[in-house]
Amino acid sequence: MTGFTQDQLGWQPWLAPLTPDELTDEHREALVDKARAASPYFRLLARDPDVLHARTQTDLDIFHNADGGLPRAERELAATATSRRNGCVFCASVHARFAAHHAKRPADVQRLLDEGVDAAQEGTWRAVIDASVALAATPAELRPEHIAALRAAGLDDLAVSDAIHAAAFFNWANRLMLSLGEPTREADE
Repeated sequence: MTGFTQDQLGWQPWLAPLTPDELTDEHREALVDKARAASPYFRLLARDPDVLHARTQTDLDIFHNADGGLPRAERELAATATSRRNGCVFCASVHARFAAHHAKRPADVQRLLDEGVDAAQEGTWRAVIDASVALAATPAELRPEHIAALRAAGLDDLAVSDAIHAAAFFNWANRLMLSLGEPTREADE
């Protein structure tokens, strides 16, 4: 096991993923992006190609849909905060890199990783982190005051919805990944 980091990590499954040679055309279509065939996580999920395809399309729409709403940096921040709260080191590392890149705020992202979800953050970031962490605890913890804080930070309905979608999706994704394997340092693989 490794600590929270922006470094690229590996992931070791506890169940056998499909080998690259076992991937059929149906599996490759479910992966959506052929580069995902290199990932043991996605090759494991490919054992159920219909679910993997739906999962991947949902992920891509939440994080790459640029038709208004929350900027990509804050969507990635929501995933990072959720992953940090849930203890998903692998997902936190991936989304921390994206948040730092898109926001150009690597020090703020690193503080979230190092000090946790209560670390000092300002404005929109504080509101997104707090709402994401509340939702990750249990949906009932997301309260009207979280939505009010998002609105006070300038988020409209679509941006609030994007923050909630990113946090909710990664709350589920963290639990799935944490149930199927563990992160490794890439050099350990």
